[in-house]
Formats: sequence, C-alpha cells, structure tokens
Amino acid sequence: MKACLRQKYGPPETFQIMEIPKPIPKPNEVLVKVIATTINRTDIGVSTGKPYAIRAFAGLFSPKIQVTGTDFAGIIEEVGKEVKDFQVGDRVWGFEDNGAGTHAEYLAYPISKAILKMPREIDFATMVACAEGAHYAINFIKKVELRPGMQVLVIGGAGAIGSAAIQILKARDVKVTAVCFEEDVEKVKNLGPDRVIALEKEDFTKELAAYDFVFDSVGKSRFSICKPVLKEKGVYISSELGPNWENIGLALKGKFTKGKRVIFPLPLDILDSLKTMQKLVEEGKFKPMIDERHFTLENALEGFAYVASGKKKGNVILHLA
Repeated sequence: MKACLRQKYGPPETFQIMEIPKPIPKPNEVLVKVIATTINRTDIGVSTGKPYAIRAFAGLFSPKIQVTGTDFAGIIEEVGKEVKDFQVGDRVWGFEDNGAGTHAEYLAYPISKAILKMPREIDFATMVACAEGAHYAINFIKKVELRPGMQVLVIGGAGAIGSAAIQILKARDVKVTAVCFEEDVEKVKNLGPDRVIALEKEDFTKELAAYDFVFDSVGKSRFSICKPVLKEKGVYISSELGPNWENIGLALKGKFTKGKRVIFPLPLDILDSLKTMQKLVEEGKFKPMIDERHFTLENALEGFAYVASGKKKGNVILHLA
C-alpha cells in the first residue's frame, strides 16, 4: 500500500510517499481502508517534533509511528479476534493526537482508542473534518463555566479550531464575536457568530467591548494583549504555549490570584469529543469549515507545505480513495 512516511523529525520536504506492507490487525485492532483524512496543525507538530514538548508523546528522538496522520474516516475491512463492537463493512472515524499513521491506504487501529461508527447520511470528508480542530475547541471551551448570554471572543475564526469553536459556542447560546482576516469575513459569518471583526480594519484590543472569555484559537496573541478587553473575572485561553511557554506559567499563577486569568487545559478525552461532534452534526448544529484546496496521497507533501504556511481555511482534506 502507499503511505506518507518520515523516519525522523523534519520539514515536509523530507517526507516520502512510498509503498509499504499492508498492516495486519492485532487481536484488539480493526483494519480500516482509509477514505479521507486531514492534514492539520497537529500533523505538522507531530511530524516536525515542534514544539519539543510534543516529543514526550510522539517519540523523544524520532517518531514512534513513521507514517504521518492523526485522523481518519473509512471502512473496516478486517477485525481482530478480540473485537466485538465493530464488524467488516462498518463506516468509522477516529483521531489520535500523538500520531496514528492515517496518511496511508490502510490503517490498523486499536479499538481502545477514539473510534466511532459514522452516521450513514454523513460523507467521509465531512466526518473527518469534525475531528482534530473540533476536539481542541471542545476541550478548551469546556474548561470555562459558560452561561447563556455570555460574551466570547474567538481569535482565528477561519481556522479549524476557531471555526469549530464558533459553532460549538453558539450551540451553547452565548454571544460570539469572531476575529479573522478581511478575506475570510464572509466564510466566518456563515458559521453564525453574532459579530465578525476584520483584523485589517479594526483593532479588537482597543474596542470598548468586554468579554467573559477570550479564546485565541491560533495562538497568535497573548494574555497581556487581550487583558484590556476581558471582564474583571474574564478567562483567556490560547491553543499554543505562548512565548517562552508563558501560558503554562500564567495558568499556574492564576490558580492563586483573583480577577482576570489564564487557563491552559490539556486536550484529553478524545472519544468524548468525537461523540459530542457526531451528535452536533446529526442535530444539524455543526458543519465543519473545509478548505477549497483538496489533496491526494500523491501530492500530500504539497498539502503539508500548504498547511505549514498558515494559509489554510478550516480543514484540509486528504483523499485516499
């Protein structure tokens, strides 16, 4: 089978598309014919080993799993002898943020990890686009005590995490202001926020509005920059560690101080995230933002370079079939 591999951490141009043996599922695994996956920010981190903290999970000196990819949607072709809840022909999707080797025509995946049967009416590309970005959005959002009518600012509304966060927040009946580049304003408006700010036209840090929660979904801002627009007991969360990993230190400091604070949650419980997203999709309350550019395994390296450039909109789909 064909797959995208890297034997050591490095930039996308060092990856290879090559033939490798088709995996044989272990007793607790299913063999999935991968139909669609994404190339995402987590893939870039796991593949390049940066930030270095990711190596504690993905492999200290080299990747534990050489095939790239973290999420998948596909069809089960074989089940291990210990597998009871899945069978051949099931349409499934899943995600493993430390690397799962999903950028391949076939995947042997443990049922102990995050995997679900797909709704029949949802296509593979749509379902897999509900995994990576939405998982992080959910895990950050659920650390804040939200109440109907609260004011939330989402920075990076056109990204995979930001576009998911907007819809998840609106499903919880809060007031959402989204920030994005001017060229993305219309796309972001279609997600249903109450207001959209174009970065080039307005400085959100100088407006008179005050927010209960500021969520920097792209990690391009800082607590010190956003602090003026937070309410007295407002919360700031970033999807990144921040300069010199400052968000971890600020989060620890916030446990012992009152007023505006930083929370830095660990993105755990992937299976629960997938269940939440599948429910929202089935209820018609979530539709993932998908980039206009799609890629196949043959031009996956081009897809990696595109995602690494920071120019993608929402989720970038990699088609395997």
